[in-house]
Amino acid sequence: MKRRRVSVPVATIWTNPESVRTIDVAVVNDRPDMAAWLRSMTRDETIALCKEKRLQTQVLFGNELIIDEIKGAWAKVHVPSQPSTKDKRGYPGWMPIRHSIETDMSTNCALVMVQSKMATFFTTQKEPVFDLSFGTFLPVLETGDIDLMVDSPIGPGFIHKKDVLLPEQQHLLSGSEIVRNAERFLNLPYLWSGMSAYGYDCSGFSYSMFYAGGYLIPRDADDQSILGKAVSFENVLPGDLLFFAYERGKGYVHHVGIYVGNGKMIHSPTPGAIISITELKESKYEEELCTIRRYWKE
Repeated sequence: MKRRRVSVPVATIWTNPESVRTIDVAVVNDRPDMAAWLRSMTRDETIALCKEKRLQTQVLFGNELIIDEIKGAWAKVHVPSQPSTKDKRGYPGWMPIRHSIETDMSTNCALVMVQSKMATFFTTQKEPVFDLSFGTFLPVLETGDIDLMVDSPIGPGFIHKKDVLLPEQQHLLSGSEIVRNAERFLNLPYLWSGMSAYGYDCSGFSYSMFYAGGYLIPRDADDQSILGKAVSFENVLPGDLLFFAYERGKGYVHHVGIYVGNGKMIHSPTPGAIISITELKESKYEEELCTIRRYWKE
């Protein structure tokens, strides 16, 4: 059965088609250019993505989509791989229909995962097509000494073996292993609704680190905060998720970080900031901590 899948490295899901500004053209073109888009925005324009709630989420190459409605060049979609209380079918929003394709790509093959921050996808003639983000999963068709042939929404292609985790190398990561993956992204700029190695928001960061580690958790912080195993601060371990709420921890959950140990967390703090490690003691986060959840397997 053919399914609609993302056919660009990173598809950006908007609140509605009208959310797109002139500055956003680079990322809604036929060939979205995330790097050029991020370079072109001023700090205020980047922050406005959040303040004006223009974006909803992002989804990586090869991920399945549910099409709910088509309006001109735009499609209202749901992302089944991103659980959300917003819709039981998956995270909702709008994206250019041309950033997806109907395909019957292999579903019975083992998957490789892009482990490098970025990995080049090549045609079968070994010509570079575009770069894929960390956390992209694709079916492996053939394994060579240097390259892998993988299936994709745009047809078979090659990825360098050094850039991926082979099926036999994959396992459910421990909390400490999740932290080590997260630390590779220190100093990466925050991106509202970001879900790729170009930029993450706070819950996109925790979601992506766990997804790469073999765990499917909700997309948003407020949803993440009510599932998993509740953990006391006395028993917190690296890899546990820390949640923070307004009104000194009594209000709406607005932030999440990954505990790294010694009273510190790694997180993507806020628009205009970078992924960093923060000590909780005597910070604003200390009084806003509302719950701790463990999703990784002990």
